[in-house]
Amino acid sequence: MAGAAFFFSIMSLLVKAAGQRLPPQEMVLARAVVGVGLSWYWLRARGVSPWGNRKWLLTLRGLLGFGAMSAFFYVLTRLPLADATVIQYTNPVFTAVLAAAFLSERMAPRDVGLLLLSLAGVVLMTRPGFLFGLEERLDPVAVGVALAGAILSAAAYVTVRRLGRTEDPVVIVFWFALVATAGSIPATALGGLMPTPREWLALAAIGVVTQVAQVLLTRGLKEERAGRAM
Repeated sequence: MAGAAFFFSIMSLLVKAAGQRLPPQEMVLARAVVGVGLSWYWLRARGVSPWGNRKWLLTLRGLLGFGAMSAFFYVLTRLPLADATVIQYTNPVFTAVLAAAFLSERMAPRDVGLLLLSLAGVVLMTRPGFLFGLEERLDPVAVGVALAGAILSAAAYVTVRRLGRTEDPVVIVFWFALVATAGSIPATALGGLMPTPREWLALAAIGVVTQVAQVLLTRGLKEERAGRAM
C-alpha cells in the first residue's frame, strides 16, 4: 500500500503537468490503453486467463474505477495539486464506511484514530489553500467532482477487496483498464488533441506508473482489510 501511494503521487504530478494542455479523458485513455497492454502481457506470460470468474463484479469495479479516475484527472487540471490531493485522500473514510456496510469489516477505535491522524498528516504535508488561506477560492464544481471521485474510489476499493477472494490481482487491473479504455474513447474522439513528443512521453509514463500503483494497491487490498489498508 505504501508503494501504491508512492506511484500514485508520481501519477498525480504527471497528470498535473500533462493536463496543462491535454483533456482529462485523453489522459485517462492513454493510461487505460497502457494498462490493458501491460496486464494482458503479464497474464499471458504467467498462463493466467484475463477473463476472470466474476465478470459482473469485475465490470462494476471497472466502471467505479473509471468514474473515480476520470474525476481525479479532471480535478488535477482544475485545482491546485495540494487541494486536489487532500480531497482525494478523504477516500479512506468512505472506504471504511462502505467496507463496514458491504463486507462486514469493523474498525477498532485505534484504527479510526490512526485514520484521522493519517488524514491530518496529509493536510500538514500538502498545506492545501482552502484550509491555509494560500490560494484563491476554489471552484465549487471541481470540489464537488473531487468529493464524488473520492466516494467512487472508496466504492472501487471495496469491490477490489471482495474480488480479491477469487481473482488474480492483475486480472482485476486488466478489467479496470479495459472498461476505462472503452469509456474514454468517445470523449477523446470528440475533443482529443495530438500530443507533442514530450506529452507522448508523459502519457506513457502516466500509464506505466499507474499500472504499477494499481497492481500494488490490488495486492494490498487482497491482504488487508479495506478500511485499514486505505
